[in-house]
Amino acid sequence: MCHVLVIEDDFLIADHIIQLIEAAGGTSFDQAATQDEAIQAARAMPPSIIMSDVNLLIGTGPAAVRAIIAEHGPMPVIFVTGSPDAFRLCNQSAIILQKPINERVLVDTFRDLAPN
Repeated sequence: MCHVLVIEDDFLIADHIIQLIEAAGGTSFDQAATQDEAIQAARAMPPSIIMSDVNLLIGTGPAAVRAIIAEHGPMPVIFVTGSPDAFRLCNQSAIILQKPINERVLVDTFRDLAPN
């Protein structure tokens, strides 16, 4: 089972990412729009992989990812952001993809990193 946490404050983008990842093999999903929602979702069901935006309505994706990894241990992270220049890596193994989303790159990256 590959449980994916999608941290994205734009519902349409989050839904699009979930549709792509579901077609690529993701089996269950949580979506969070804020830093605190993401941390709570991970506590309720720890993800196998995280897909996150950088800037959120409240808080940031990198801060949420740091907190989740501190609590649950290392896991693959893919940041999908419109502001890659403003991003400071919070996880050396994180991958950064730029918006607008290149569907093929996102799916291929997910397949490369997601646990079987």
